[in-house]
Amino acid sequence: MDKESSRRKFIESSGLAAAGLMIVSPRVVRGTQANSALSVGLIGCGNRGMYVSGIFAKNEFAKIAAVCDIYDDRLEEAAKKYSGAKQYKNHQELLARSDIDAVLIATPAFLHPEHFEAAVAARKHIYMEKPAAVNPEGCRRVVAAAKKADKSKRITVDYQQRYGRDYRRVNEIVRSGELGEIKMIRASWLGSGPPLRKGHPASEEKIRNWYFYRELSGDILVEQDCHNIDVVNWFMGTHPVRVTGYGGRQIRHYGDVYDNLAATFQFEKGVVFSYAANQFRTPGFQDVSETFICEKGAVNVSRKGYTIWRGDKPVETVKTDYDITEDVVREFIEGARLGKLENAAFTAAESTLTAIMALYAIVQGREMTWDRISM
Repeated sequence: MDKESSRRKFIESSGLAAAGLMIVSPRVVRGTQANSALSVGLIGCGNRGMYVSGIFAKNEFAKIAAVCDIYDDRLEEAAKKYSGAKQYKNHQELLARSDIDAVLIATPAFLHPEHFEAAVAARKHIYMEKPAAVNPEGCRRVVAAAKKADKSKRITVDYQQRYGRDYRRVNEIVRSGELGEIKMIRASWLGSGPPLRKGHPASEEKIRNWYFYRELSGDILVEQDCHNIDVVNWFMGTHPVRVTGYGGRQIRHYGDVYDNLAATFQFEKGVVFSYAANQFRTPGFQDVSETFICEKGAVNVSRKGYTIWRGDKPVETVKTDYDITEDVVREFIEGARLGKLENAAFTAAESTLTAIMALYAIVQGREMTWDRISM
């Protein structure tokens, strides 16, 4: 199957044709949103949920009105931070509130399909943490729900690079063709991982430390490294068609996820994408970036900035001095309020499934193809 046929097949099955930015009159969106703060419910009060909701709370046009978590200590922390926010232990009860305009889904990755489906059914604006799911079945659930979503609601998935202004600048340059076609790609996430949680009952171990269990997180490839993979898919305008790789556990002594891996992807036209990742907590060193080698130059881009080479010299270097999550949150709030809508669930599912394809190749010790994983 050629590139366009493969892409068309995925688009038709997922609804990607309707996934672009849509402009809807603010009057079509909930009437309260254009002139007052967006009322937001937080589902999942862990570290990421508390951090991103804090960015929401700093925006004058958003208010954290409700919080939800299954653990009392997490709810207590959220209640201290968001005075007056109603507390829930059941996400369906929070979603049933008609005065909640939007939800931030920051629960463990394996729960994303279930919580996304519920938020779509409740007709809320949705901001969901990545990945879309941890397995192909979950990705299909997210796509199926996204097809049913209210078209007057904004759906954003927290693949931050797509919204960072410096990333967008580099994407425009590469996609414009001024550097020629992309001929080779290298990317990596070499750095540290999350801390291990302690002090909880044994019965809560897997949920408290969900990141370290493959069935709950999708391993480091799906939960963390999907960011790099999403950038590559975005710049290429499609997904790879095959991948091979290896993974290992050199220093990790808990859970069952890898702490280092390498994968080689190939796109339909033959472009090779080399990827490496680890979570070694190596003092003083990290490399989290994407490099695109083109016919007339190259670019290296990361959350810290970018460098562009034209010919044999670096001709443009820009430093990014803020967390680009701020860009995603601001755009989501503005979009939900003013009718600048998107349904990013489709591209999020595509990038998540690309990461899952690589994980399956590594675990099974054989080449994995897009057609096989997406069936």
